[in-house]
Amino acid sequence: MSVLGLRLFLDLALTSPPMAILVTGAAGFIGSCLVSFLNKKGLNDLILVDDFSKTEKARNLEGKNFTAKIDRDIFLHDIERHSIDFVFHIGARTDTTEFDAAIFDKLNMAYSQALWKHCVSNNIPFLYASSAATYGSGEEGFDDEESIEALKPLNPYGQSKQDFDVWALSQKETPPFWVGLKFFNVFGPNEYHKGRMASVVMHAFNQITKNGGLNLFQSHNPNYKDGEQIRDFIYVKDLLGLMWFWYENQNQNGIYNAGTGKARTFNDLANAIFIALTKAPEISYIPTPIDIRDKYQYFTEAKMDKTTNAGYSEDFHSLEDAVSDYVINYLNSNSIY
Repeated sequence: MSVLGLRLFLDLALTSPPMAILVTGAAGFIGSCLVSFLNKKGLNDLILVDDFSKTEKARNLEGKNFTAKIDRDIFLHDIERHSIDFVFHIGARTDTTEFDAAIFDKLNMAYSQALWKHCVSNNIPFLYASSAATYGSGEEGFDDEESIEALKPLNPYGQSKQDFDVWALSQKETPPFWVGLKFFNVFGPNEYHKGRMASVVMHAFNQITKNGGLNLFQSHNPNYKDGEQIRDFIYVKDLLGLMWFWYENQNQNGIYNAGTGKARTFNDLANAIFIALTKAPEISYIPTPIDIRDKYQYFTEAKMDKTTNAGYSEDFHSLEDAVSDYVINYLNSNSIY
């Protein structure tokens, strides 16, 4: 390189801000796990966005590397100052028992639209979290290759995700690459702060270690026995693998399921937890709370052919192996990922 060329290179290096990866919802369950995962991949130039006033989430970011931490309400006013080369939009209001649609309009719809438009204007790839809640009762199936307009979510949270999916598919101007992932029943470390919305695994672990036994919801559907309600449970580490796949393979825009494709019963899940704790199963069945009973999903199972056809070939953890890892390496020691 000539002296002039070297000087120009150094000038650019000194004046151009480093390109960073944006992670919204970064202090939350999945977002903080993603930050750790990216760090393990050697990616430390991360801009983290969230509501950092919630101190119960603070330890999720302990020991992690990042460039900046910005409050979500400030970030949209500040966004043009940052050089971003990929967006992981994981942040959202995820409470399925919240029925104030205005909250979801602001945090799940308008915020996502603003990020999308910024990515369009600045040629930035965009990955966002949708949800299996968009499938509602499942009467239209769980096929991500089908038209989504007929889906009927059971709550405002699911509707907000559905609304954004429909909006995204209708846009003529899009980011250079974009993908929406319909998260199924995700569980794993860093969900300690989620309260009622934490996974069944965490609630079950707490019940069993405190009382020795576990309460599961009764079935109020004659087609399912107690504890035989079925879910596609996906370990957060497998979800991170899916997100990494799309980060590396920015070639097929669209909306994709993010589950395992192998649904299991709540009884299977409960037994796996008892085994991980080396305890004999002791399960009781209690009525499903009235406020969620008519919006309760009895069966979810991601159809994963579309993802497989796009090139994803990694194996998912079995339910038993995932539960064992979570219980033994995280819940038992109250550790974070």
